[in-house]
Amino acid sequence: MKKIAFILLFFPFCIFAQINESDTSKFQSRTSLTGNWQGGNVEFLAFRAKIDISTKFFGQLVFKTQNAYLYQEFFRQKADEDIFSRNFVYVSPQNRFYAFGLAWISTNFRRKIDFRYFTGLGATYQLVQQKNHVLKIAFSGVYEQSNFRTNTFNETFYNNSFQITTWRFSAWLFGKNHFMNDKLIFHYEAYLQPSLQRKDNFRWQTEIGFDAKIFKNIAFTTNFVYTYESVVAEKLKNEDYMLSFGLSFYLKK
Repeated sequence: MKKIAFILLFFPFCIFAQINESDTSKFQSRTSLTGNWQGGNVEFLAFRAKIDISTKFFGQLVFKTQNAYLYQEFFRQKADEDIFSRNFVYVSPQNRFYAFGLAWISTNFRRKIDFRYFTGLGATYQLVQQKNHVLKIAFSGVYEQSNFRTNTFNETFYNNSFQITTWRFSAWLFGKNHFMNDKLIFHYEAYLQPSLQRKDNFRWQTEIGFDAKIFKNIAFTTNFVYTYESVVAEKLKNEDYMLSFGLSFYLKK
């Protein structure tokens, strides 16, 4: 693992502009890798992989999957090992208004989440639908189950149980803007997910990024992700954030 991360230190790949399921392309993919290794007085290892794919099938249906893996350790002690997979099936996403189904799964070592999944249905409305500018809002209802390695939380109502289940309402905002003949791309995404059963259980995430193309399919990119969860294991903070830099490879057919 350390040899892999050392190699990736010189070939860093990070996050490219978000894939738009409403694109008329039959296939889109984005692959990203980033790694860092440091030894001596400070021992640090980090490895992150991400792949997004969007493909058409059965006429007007589009399947999109976004998958990520993160591993980090300090002085050979694991700090993070997370898996995250977002999966969608869209119906006629070229329309201004379209429906979708979703299924997400994830783990989070630092937040002591052994396994989390939620699934549901929703709809998207495209406020701006232009070649160089896209702005969408989406709403969905989902059922969520989270299994933890602990049964004590910052909100004492959830104590004495290793599992938390709830129905959630989700509100989304997605945008992407192309400038200078696609040489500069600005993209952003945010979602809010309150519980429909308890007001003390909610989360949100914001992601903002810039991509500057170097070659046709390669870009220098910077990306900032902020997440907040109101219900966390005892003694953990509610928020996490990460700023990343690197290169990314993008394919579209």
